[in-house]
Amino acid sequence: MAPAILDSPTASKLEKESTSLPADPKMEVKSGLQANGVNHFSTTVPKSGAEVGPHAAIVLSEWDSLSRNTDNKRPVYIDSDDISIASVVAVSKYGAQVELEDISSTINRINQSVEFLSQRLIEGHSLYGVTTGFGGSADLRTNRTEALQQALTQHQHSGILPVAKQAISIHAALRNGGTEFMPETWVRGAMLVRCKSLLNGHSAVRIDIIQLLMELLNHDMIPLVPLRGSVSASGDLQPLSYIAGVLEGNPDCFVWTNDLKGGRVLIPADTALQVLGQGSITFESKEALAVVNGTAVSTAVGALALQEANHLGVFSQVLTAMGVEALLGSMGSFNEFFSKVRPHRGQTEAARNIRGFLLDSKLARCEEEDEECPGGLKQDRYALRTSPQWIGPQLEDLSLAQDQITIESNSTTDNPLVDVEGSTIHHGGNFQNASVTSAMEKTRVSLQMFGRMLFSQCTELINPAMNNGLPPNLAADEPSTSYSMKGADINVAAYMSELAFLANPVSSHVQTAEMGNQAINSLALISARYTHTAIDLLSMICATYLYILCQALDIRAMNLLFLDAIEPAFCNVNSEIWGNILPNADLLESLQNELTKTLLKQIAMTPSMDSKERFQNVTDSIQSTLTTFLYTRGSLPPGFDALSAIRRWNIQTSETLLKLFIQNRQTYFARPDATQHLGAASTRMYSYVRRDLQVPFHQGLADRPGRTNQLKTIGSNISVIYEAMRSGRLYKPVLECLKSDLC
Repeated sequence: MAPAILDSPTASKLEKESTSLPADPKMEVKSGLQANGVNHFSTTVPKSGAEVGPHAAIVLSEWDSLSRNTDNKRPVYIDSDDISIASVVAVSKYGAQVELEDISSTINRINQSVEFLSQRLIEGHSLYGVTTGFGGSADLRTNRTEALQQALTQHQHSGILPVAKQAISIHAALRNGGTEFMPETWVRGAMLVRCKSLLNGHSAVRIDIIQLLMELLNHDMIPLVPLRGSVSASGDLQPLSYIAGVLEGNPDCFVWTNDLKGGRVLIPADTALQVLGQGSITFESKEALAVVNGTAVSTAVGALALQEANHLGVFSQVLTAMGVEALLGSMGSFNEFFSKVRPHRGQTEAARNIRGFLLDSKLARCEEEDEECPGGLKQDRYALRTSPQWIGPQLEDLSLAQDQITIESNSTTDNPLVDVEGSTIHHGGNFQNASVTSAMEKTRVSLQMFGRMLFSQCTELINPAMNNGLPPNLAADEPSTSYSMKGADINVAAYMSELAFLANPVSSHVQTAEMGNQAINSLALISARYTHTAIDLLSMICATYLYILCQALDIRAMNLLFLDAIEPAFCNVNSEIWGNILPNADLLESLQNELTKTLLKQIAMTPSMDSKERFQNVTDSIQSTLTTFLYTRGSLPPGFDALSAIRRWNIQTSETLLKLFIQNRQTYFARPDATQHLGAASTRMYSYVRRDLQVPFHQGLADRPGRTNQLKTIGSNISVIYEAMRSGRLYKPVLECLKSDLC
């Protein structure tokens, strides 16, 4: 079956070649393309012809594209190629080089734009931002074109930055909660996107300016840019002005560079240009305006957010499949019939993915018309049962956001625009970045929707009233003195509350700016910034939930081993006490079957009790079944002291069950491994957490860190998972789940 891929610039045809991702996308770029010189990501694209949903096609295609730019050290050609979100990530996070592929035709295109503008000025035309003031001051006129460009950057250099630029001062400010400047990764992305826009040849900017931007980028010399101050209406004026200030060699604009000790330091822009062996730029007509009058910052920040959001969309489906197994849920919720009669693309994709992730699971229940849930409900609760219908629209929104960000990354955003072919200069508003705002608002709502679903699954899994036989708080030892996941349960509620708040739109809070001229403004950068915060929070939810899922799956596996050992041990007790009393073997077998059925039911109902109390309670509960059987069907011999035998049976049964349970628990604690019971995706993720990340099964109160052991707190172990997510390493097994499902 041919791939069902969106007809869009971002859902390109998947290629049949090996792909990989670098180790640590969150690290600031030092040198080279692979963090620590290690490649942690080597995966294979699904076979050509594999059925792949629109969102999955985007994610896998971008993954492949990113690997080509990093693994193979392929530069990003920004004159001949469209830049993808993967290109932005490669340059921003991994230091991929930026180059021109067809230099001569590019220079020719740029020169035509510059010459056309020059001729217009010679002819005496009045042009916005060249012979007029800016914005609400465009009624002013001047012939001092170079001075006007200097005035533009001067008045835009109004942002708040740390006063002390030494590393120690900045680190102190960060420790105190101060964050006045953008991460370098964001600025790198903005420089890339702005270069692309200027190279389109509609802004009349000399090639020297673009090449100096590229030179700074390729030498990892990144301007210090304020975090706040843009309304993203006339583009991102203030942030881009600090990049322009570096091009001018402004000594009060600063640049991040290597300190030769593996760290980063700030140096003045004029010093940075000297280090590069470059002279400063004196902006000519329109050039400063062209550099600052665009959407590059909000677009780049949005692109980086969307890449992670797409991965979280896939991860949410993987976690949901794991949740189905941990809660002993049904595969019937993901039957293709639901999508056949309600054929939304996203719902179809999510259901098919989750069903594939559950392949070979021994915990998920096979769908049957007359199936019953272990806990007594006829169906799974909504957080599992309606997950395809919940996830599907979010995948559709993320796919649309991908188109919006990709188109914006390759567009000319400036004013006025030079149309050489049409011999015209156009005055308009191609810098109003509502498209990126729209993309980010959709993305943030999708993140909240993923989070709310996972939060519900997580709380259901921890609650013994809802989790189908697991202990409270997923305590692996004694519930009365071990509250393992209770703190994590509270944490997830806190993360979810903040994530839900961030789902509120930014675009409804527009304020009139700049003398009333910018009466509507997109707030795209603010929206993109908050989307990154939402990603932080959903990543915390996912990391915590994955830790909790692995805990639950271990307890399921441990319990299954115990249940497998119960029947022969229990049979021995019954045979020893009742074998010579009952008149025939068939009657003994009937007794054994009835007692075992009741025993298993009582065990499933008593996970909240400590072991000794639990198995005495279980034995007492099934004693009535024994008594009824003996006195109604047992044909006891005359004069037989049944009460003494029952008391002996009670003591021996409770002691046997307790001993067996503790032995089984100790055996499992020594070598925990749930993989034999798990489906394809759960096996991969469980193994990654337990073996690759070395995050252990939490065994209860005994796992409290102390001076004499190397144990970690629950939070430290969750943090290991969280950092693997934010570095990108964890998404290797996540996307392998997707690819294995498709192949």
